[in-house]
Amino acid sequence: MTERPSATPASRGRLDAAYRVAATGFCFAFFGTGGLLLRLLVFPLVGLFVRQPERRTLVSRRVIHHTWRLFVWIMRAVGVITVEVRGLERLQRRGLLVLPNHPTLIDVVILVSLMPDVSCVVKSSLLANPFTRGPVRAARYVCNDAGMALIGDSLAALAEGSSLIIFPEGTRTPQGEPIKLLRGAANVAVRARVNVTPVVIRCEPLMLGKGQKWYDVPPRPGHFTIEVREDVAIERFLEGTASEPLAARRLTQWLEHFFHQEARRGGD
Repeated sequence: MTERPSATPASRGRLDAAYRVAATGFCFAFFGTGGLLLRLLVFPLVGLFVRQPERRTLVSRRVIHHTWRLFVWIMRAVGVITVEVRGLERLQRRGLLVLPNHPTLIDVVILVSLMPDVSCVVKSSLLANPFTRGPVRAARYVCNDAGMALIGDSLAALAEGSSLIIFPEGTRTPQGEPIKLLRGAANVAVRARVNVTPVVIRCEPLMLGKGQKWYDVPPRPGHFTIEVREDVAIERFLEGTASEPLAARRLTQWLEHFFHQEARRGGD
């Protein structure tokens, strides 16, 4: 009997890539369907049974936290991604201003899956998306096109004792390009007089980056490393000046240098 030839490395690679494309599509289908169910079924029930607005927001955020935690678990279970978190205990406090870099499409999903009560600044286009409109409204996330209202809404979230995630880049930075930060996150930190918690996100090999399609899968599952660094005291940027704009500029420059150094370290 003639033995059947074994699969070549090239054919195994193609099969593996095809599987991960299908698995990634399944994961995003789950995410979209879940978003619709939250909007059409879960959040109306929360609004019906939880009448107090602050409590309703907290319950909605916890629902999103557990839903996105399940989504991340599914992505890991089917072999699309792996996730490693360092310094998780630092995210378990309240009233944090979390400032991460932003390499991939699912950065905020992973972070919210780690934090049960958190608000975040998101793109206003998510309000027009039927799959994300429900979570954004129910959790009272802050839209990034609100101008000065963005600062006010962010300050209000922190004043309530909630943690807040702001991506200082504003959008994903394409791979290989220098990180350029907007000053909104620094303005919030300075005006609120809160320390900042830097978070370094890496994905190797990169997937779901700027300009990448969801089906552009890398040769192996993307390995996400989430490093939660120690708090940075806001007072150091206020020393010797009464000017909040100057302090915000100092913090922005510090963050740009910090994330630039981390990007170089990650590429070594």
